[in-house]
Amino acid sequence: MTARPAIGRQTISASRKPPAESPFGPEDVFDYIYAIFHSPTYRERYAEFLKMDFPRVPLTSDKKLFWELVALGRELVALHLLESPKVNDFVTKYPKKGSDTVEKVAFNDNKARVLINDEQYFEGVKPEWFEFHIGGYQVLQKWLKDRKGRKLTNDDITHYQRVVVAIKETIRLMSEIDKAIPKWPIE
Repeated sequence: MTARPAIGRQTISASRKPPAESPFGPEDVFDYIYAIFHSPTYRERYAEFLKMDFPRVPLTSDKKLFWELVALGRELVALHLLESPKVNDFVTKYPKKGSDTVEKVAFNDNKARVLINDEQYFEGVKPEWFEFHIGGYQVLQKWLKDRKGRKLTNDDITHYQRVVVAIKETIRLMSEIDKAIPKWPIE
């Protein structure tokens, strides 16, 4: 099966005002949209509308803003696919030996720990990372709860630590996206 863009060349050409010196393709449009949808201001401003309908994408005629959002969106995509090299720069530790079995999931914000049983935990998890939601779920909590009663493998432990970094960086990039957009609605 061959990947084909869902957005036609005419749509892309029509959205350029004036025509850009450097052409852009479907991946650039996807990255732009991905950045817009991760803007906290966009989510807040259109919260009621987003509950009832599909999201609408505000287009910009500002080439500099477009490419800045493309770059931020591309970075987010790489993080969410765990393909960014940044996800290997762990900010947490898994310091205790034990059964590695997920018996419970609890967060101790005084010690910045996510406990998986009475002896073991991930250390260095900030509250805002643990509380980060996607689709109504706290990502770090849900990932562990889905493994309740299971023994975590070394790959599982590494994966969880990579997800923590992805969430940390996502929060940072969401802030950068909002800083990049000078005002709403986008022009």
